[in-house]
Amino acid sequence: MPIYDISVPLTNEMPTYPGDFGIEITDWSSLAKGDSANVTHLNFGAHTGTHVDAPAHFIEGAPKLETLPLEVLIGRTQVVELPDSCSSIDRQFVLKNCRESRVLFKTRNSAYWQDQSTEFRKEFVYLELEAARYLVEQGVKLVGIDYLSIEQFGQKDHPTHIVLLSHGVVIVEGLNLTGVSPGEYELICLPLLIRSGKGDGSPARAILRTLN
Repeated sequence: MPIYDISVPLTNEMPTYPGDFGIEITDWSSLAKGDSANVTHLNFGAHTGTHVDAPAHFIEGAPKLETLPLEVLIGRTQVVELPDSCSSIDRQFVLKNCRESRVLFKTRNSAYWQDQSTEFRKEFVYLELEAARYLVEQGVKLVGIDYLSIEQFGQKDHPTHIVLLSHGVVIVEGLNLTGVSPGEYELICLPLLIRSGKGDGSPARAILRTLN
């Protein structure tokens, strides 16, 4: 049963969303320096790399990360691929192509992870608001995309996030779907169980398994 790791490796050189906390991975202790063990110090925001957005990310008093049901984060998932010519995911596209309760969008964004650039790409493919509303109407439980936000860059008031999160749709961002063909898979996406803080989200390890 082939397994696809669709997570983005955390590195000091990776891009982060403008305005978000940067990423620092440093040595806390080192055997080479005479310490008793190698210990790495991690310092980064909850929305770094591959991560899950909880409703509390944009909605005051909404459910926090630790309340997200595992049965939503694990299960049958559809990977839907867009042509490289598409700059956004519109309602007509999702109407024609999305049929499962969990949907991951593979776009030209995935290629951005291959050049290992620190540059944040503002022109990433995003989910349009009306497409998000359609997915909510269809009872979708989870939506994933292959860059650091599902929302158009610079969009005020975050309407796409709010439409999805206010209806309990889990958002997974920062996926790398390079090498994954469109089709049906089992998704396993597990964010860290963070109880402190605002409960807005967490980095996650996400994999896909073939169903046969």
